[in-house]
Amino acid sequence: MAIIEIKIPTDNEEGTTMKVQNWLKGVGDVVAKNDPVLEVETDKVTMEVEAPEAGVITECLVELDQDLQPGDVIAKISTQQDRAGGNITDETINEADEAPMAQARVSSVPVAASHHDTTIPHETRLSPSVRKFVQENNLDVSVIIGTGRGGRLTLNDVKNYDPSQARKPATPSTATLTHQNVPHSNMRRSIAEHMSRSVATAPHVTAVFEMDFTAIIAHRAKHKANFTNQGVKLTYTAYFIQACVEAMKAVPQVNSRWHDDFLEVFADVNIGVGASLGDKGLVVPVLQNAQMKNLLGIAGDLQDLTNRARDNKLKPADMRGGTFTISNHGVSGSLVATPIIINQPQSAILGVGKLEKRVIVETINNQDMMVIKPMAFVSLTIDHRVLDGSQTNRWLSRFVEVIENWPID
Repeated sequence: MAIIEIKIPTDNEEGTTMKVQNWLKGVGDVVAKNDPVLEVETDKVTMEVEAPEAGVITECLVELDQDLQPGDVIAKISTQQDRAGGNITDETINEADEAPMAQARVSSVPVAASHHDTTIPHETRLSPSVRKFVQENNLDVSVIIGTGRGGRLTLNDVKNYDPSQARKPATPSTATLTHQNVPHSNMRRSIAEHMSRSVATAPHVTAVFEMDFTAIIAHRAKHKANFTNQGVKLTYTAYFIQACVEAMKAVPQVNSRWHDDFLEVFADVNIGVGASLGDKGLVVPVLQNAQMKNLLGIAGDLQDLTNRARDNKLKPADMRGGTFTISNHGVSGSLVATPIIINQPQSAILGVGKLEKRVIVETINNQDMMVIKPMAFVSLTIDHRVLDGSQTNRWLSRFVEVIENWPID
C-alpha cells in the first residue's frame, strides 16, 4: 500500500500567512487526482489544496484555523487499495461519489432541535473537527449560520452558537437585543492592517474630475459583438486600464514607489483592479504589463482575472507586482468615495464612480445649452510625499481626455 502526503504548495510568497479554512474531504473519502481536499485562506486569497493522486484519505493532520507554512503536510492518502482491497480506479471514485460513503459522514450528525430523524443535505460538508463538536454537543446544524466559503460551517461558527437564541420569538413587549459574534477571517484582518498602515504611512490627498462616457459607449456598442466572437467580454474597465497607460506617459511619477532616499519610477504598468468578494472582503488581482497590450489583450486578461477571483481560483502570484490600482466603486452605487486608501507601497489609486445620466451645460454655436450625457466622477488619491496637486490634475486631465476622445473605429 503506497501512502502519499498532501502538502501545502511551496510557491507562495514568503511571509504570507496561511490558515486552514475548511476541510472539503475527510478520512475514508475517495478522491480523484486534482480533487480539492482542503481550503486554505491566506492574507490575500482563498485557495484549494488538491490531491496529487487518486486514492483514499487515511489521515487529516491539521485542524480548522491552524497556522500553516509552505510545505506542511496536511493529509495522507492511500493510492493503491480501496476498502475492499482492490485497486483505486475511476469506477471506484464514481461509485463513492454516488452514494453511501460520502453521504454517511454528514447524515450521521444528530439533529437535536427537530426531535425527529432529519438527514442533513448531502451538500452540507463538515470538517472532521466541526462534525466532532456538533456530535459531542448535539447541535442542530440547520439553524447555525455558516461564515465559511459557500456558507459552510466553521469551527468558530459552532463554538459561538448559542442554542438559547434559536428561533426565539420577538414581540414588542419581550424583544431583546441579540447579536452574533462573527470571527474575523484572515483576509479581513489583513485588509484592516494594510489599510491602517497605508493611512499612517502616506499623507492622502484626493482630486475629483467629471468624465463623459459618450465616446467609449459608442465604441463599445460598435465592437462588443466582435470581442464576444473572440470569447472576450468588453467592459468599461478595459478602457480605464488603457487610459491609465496613456496618463502614465504624461506623469510617470504616478507609477512609482516611495523610498526614503529616492523615488522608484516603474517602466512596467502593472494595474491592480479591486474585485469584491462580498462580505468576505476585497482582492486586487494584477494585470501585468498593461503598456504592452491593446484593448483586446487587456479585456481578455481582465476577464480571466475577474473570473478566477469570482471562483476563488486566484493564486498568490496573481496578486503580486502591482504598481497602480483602480477601484471601480461605482458598480455598487457610490458617486464619489474619498479618500480611497492607497494600496501600499504604490503612490496613487484611481476611483471611478457610478455612471449616470446628468444635465451638463455646453456651449454650442456660441449658446449655452443644457444637454444630457452619461457622466461619472473620477478621482485620483495620491501619496502627497510623491505627487503634488499639479501633477495629480495633469494625470487626471490626460486620463479623462483619452476616455472622452476615444475614436469610434
